Amino acid sequence: MYVACSTQCFARLPLERALRLMAELEFSKVDVAIHESGSHLKPSEVARDVAEAALRIRIGPSLSPAAFSVEFDVQSDDEYLHQLKAICKLARMTAVTLLCIPASATGVGLDAEVQRLRPLVQMVETEGLVLTVPTRIGTLTELPSTARDLCERVPGLGLTLDPSHYINGPHQGGAYDELFPYIRHVHLRDTGKAPGKLQVRVGQGEVEYGRIISQLQRQRYDRLLSVALYDVAEAPFAMETEVRKLKYLLESLV
Repeated sequence: MYVACSTQCFARLPLERALRLMAELEFSKVDVAIHESGSHLKPSEVARDVAEAALRIRIGPSLSPAAFSVEFDVQSDDEYLHQLKAICKLARMTAVTLLCIPASATGVGLDAEVQRLRPLVQMVETEGLVLTVPTRIGTLTELPSTARDLCERVPGLGLTLDPSHYINGPHQGGAYDELFPYIRHVHLRDTGKAPGKLQVRVGQGEVEYGRIISQLQRQRYDRLLSVALYDVAEAPFAMETEVRKLKYLLESLV
């Protein structure tokens, strides 16, 4: 397993400064958040100039992109596919092997989501990439049973496990062992069950890092564990300090 850092951790810094800070923290791999609503790289920017996007996310041999977590904001299916294809091209140029896109919102029928995701998985696979959806509150994956059903019905689809959303969301800390065979990517921060505690200081929450890693090892998981804190103004701690703490904790467990 490889401990990576998500660019979400330093979203309030310019992208170049965020990447340099990750290198200073001795990360070797970066999980690049490509969000249209974000402050760093956007899908629309990638679609306009893939080569320029590739230059922006590489700062030297010590830090390399390893996954893309993508959120679109488009007006048509054609534009969605156009931007997704551009991001696949960017992945090939930068040796990234995994893309993560959100599942549809709760309330969308499972059959409709299966029909949406099947051609996307096929397209991404033809580019030599793995497509995942994150376990996230407010989407069809907010309950483990539905996330499992989605993976069973869409061959090749994987999950980005974000246990915070199973602790703080409607699942309220219940088991999700059934999902480990489908996990291809992991996002981590510490979390409590109480409202407003989706992100707390490392060590003050209920994420069982050791148990998660043990379960992954049983599945011969050899991919990323991404430190993925949310860099928000109301965060009650110094982001750099918490990122470093979680990095050292994960490295001690793998």
